[in-house]
Amino acid sequence: ARPASTDAAPVRRRRRPQGDAPKSAGPLGRVIGWVAIWFTILITLFPFYWMARTAFSNNRAMFSDPLSLLPVNPTLGPIQRVLGLATTADALAEGGSVGEINFAQYLINSVIVCTLITVFQVLLSAMAAYAFSLLQWRGRDVVFSIFLVALLVPGMFTLLPNFLLVREMGLLNTYLGIALPAMFFSPFVVFFLRQFFLGVNRSFIEAALIDGAGHLRIFTKIVMPIVMPQIITIGILQFIFYWNDYLWPLLVGQTEESTLLTVGLGIFRSQTPQGSPDWAGLMAGSLIAAIPIFILVVIFGRRIVGSIQSSGVK
Repeated sequence: ARPASTDAAPVRRRRRPQGDAPKSAGPLGRVIGWVAIWFTILITLFPFYWMARTAFSNNRAMFSDPLSLLPVNPTLGPIQRVLGLATTADALAEGGSVGEINFAQYLINSVIVCTLITVFQVLLSAMAAYAFSLLQWRGRDVVFSIFLVALLVPGMFTLLPNFLLVREMGLLNTYLGIALPAMFFSPFVVFFLRQFFLGVNRSFIEAALIDGAGHLRIFTKIVMPIVMPQIITIGILQFIFYWNDYLWPLLVGQTEESTLLTVGLGIFRSQTPQGSPDWAGLMAGSLIAAIPIFILVVIFGRRIVGSIQSSGVK
């Protein structure tokens, strides 16, 4: 009789299904992750907290305890000085500025100018991005390459020509004079929006053309709703950028009716008779000036997040 085989049966290895996800990090990894996130948040928000802390401190007593995390001798005097509600005696008692600025007028001026720039610049740049991405015409890519050269030109080089042009047009000390150089030209916005316009499905446009729709209707009814999160995102970024602009509004707006908020804060800083700046009042003005930006981000925050998420989807 033939002896039975003594070979061991082959061991079958259990394979993990392809859909199984890797094991998540343990409790220690999650704790480290959350600690890192909160640490980053605190580091990011601390300058804003310090600005608020300074805005509610007594300017004269503030340097007696410079490391205090709470307002030193808390007071509303800095905010009252910025808004022109404090008397000269109260301002001098707190070591603040005795000068007055028309904060409400400067705030209105900034809102009008920045809104004017943002609306026209984003709208016209979106039209240019549509032409550079979804329309077929001879020399399109060459013209776009030449157009992008403007990104390499520093803004300081165009400062004097723009000033001379605005002066010859008689637009000094006007809203339009401050906004005009930025209303119709922004290579960065065109480049930014063109990248998203390239992702629009061309079949929508071809179907609309077959149905007899013109390019203006296609742009407003089809393309704009698709890229609206990106348009809102770049609009907010441009609004914040021009809200913080200082040099150009300083050159063009010299009257009370045309002075922007950033220039007004600079004037407030130079009005301290003691020689030392009114840091508490200056931080109070900066805190109030940041409120419109904060409201803007709160209202359109979801749009910004949606734009970031859609930019990562292929």
